[in-house]
Amino acid sequence: MQHRPLDGIRILEIGGYISLPFATSMLCALGAEVVKVERPVVGEDFRRHQNDASPYFRQYNTGKRSLAVDLKQPEGIALVKALIPRFDVVLENMRPGKVAGMGLGPEVCRELRPDIVYGSVTGFGAGGPLASRPAYDTIGQAFGGLYSLLGDEGHPQLTGGLSADLITGLSTAAGVLAALVGRYRTGEPQHVETSIMEAVSVLVTDGITQAFELGADPTRRSRHPQAQNFCAPTASGEYIAVHLSSSQKFWQSLCRAMDRADLAVDPRFAEYRPRESNYFELAEIVEAEFEQRSFAEWEKRLTAEDVPFAPVLSMTGYVEHEQVGWLRMIEPQDDGLALVRPPWRFAGERPERPGVAPRVGADTRAVAGEVYSAEKVDELVAAGVLSADG
Repeated sequence: MQHRPLDGIRILEIGGYISLPFATSMLCALGAEVVKVERPVVGEDFRRHQNDASPYFRQYNTGKRSLAVDLKQPEGIALVKALIPRFDVVLENMRPGKVAGMGLGPEVCRELRPDIVYGSVTGFGAGGPLASRPAYDTIGQAFGGLYSLLGDEGHPQLTGGLSADLITGLSTAAGVLAALVGRYRTGEPQHVETSIMEAVSVLVTDGITQAFELGADPTRRSRHPQAQNFCAPTASGEYIAVHLSSSQKFWQSLCRAMDRADLAVDPRFAEYRPRESNYFELAEIVEAEFEQRSFAEWEKRLTAEDVPFAPVLSMTGYVEHEQVGWLRMIEPQDDGLALVRPPWRFAGERPERPGVAPRVGADTRAVAGEVYSAEKVDELVAAGVLSADG
């Protein structure tokens, strides 16, 4: 039986794109009921005019319910206010002050439900010189130092993926879980805030430490001598990554796997500190050795010697890897889209992501019907305040 620790928790999501929807998608998989507030007819922008067919929208919104309501109209705000006492958590990721300006800020929500957990996700926080600026993942990665840390010296560059948005989502989910515990212990309302600028600090903590230790800003290669890691092509074309850290045991294991006992006693490499000083010379030697054998041969050798290594997988390779299958990390969809399940297991089981991504307004009548009569809901649909799919 699925263990869903947030069963019974109701979350109202006011926002879109990735950082907040990713957070609520994880909370939804943990058992919470998530109602997504979005614009009538077109829904949130990340649907990309594909309604429930956008793979991006599906990844971050499967299992949620959709309430399509116009928050620019007072009748729309009135409906949301009427619903708030029925929800445990209200989360928003608009620019600072925008939701409060609509009349749905934390103080109003506390009046409507005294023990509400209210969460705000912004680009740069609620104040400061950058608070009003727009922010997306690229802005977070640039301001957070990721483009310099993951680029070469003098050549910062764009990275693949959405690291800033995703870590903001995970940080938001963690904050909400902590706030729910705080409410449970005290019975008091909770207001949790985070931003892309703050969340990215999780990813650059090591880089900040490197800057102190090195006395200079680190780049993509700065940590390699310390980590004693390598990424080398094999004779069959696949790449292998090796990470030795400061362990003398693993260095000697790698030497045995490469049949290079001479390196284990070479004064340039025999101990950690000399290896750190001569890392880039050693990296060339390791890469040359790895080009002599196929990936399959290296896999046998490195495994036999207990060397920490991994194949350098593509996204498809990751999804299809047998260990990912054993961990049940992926919720496969009928069309092949791989929904990512939460990175936690409970009593050995990982929560699933049941259901589908909602069409715009799929649940408008049901959700609005919790507080309004069917006739009232019909009036609001006719007036364009609400839209309902079915």
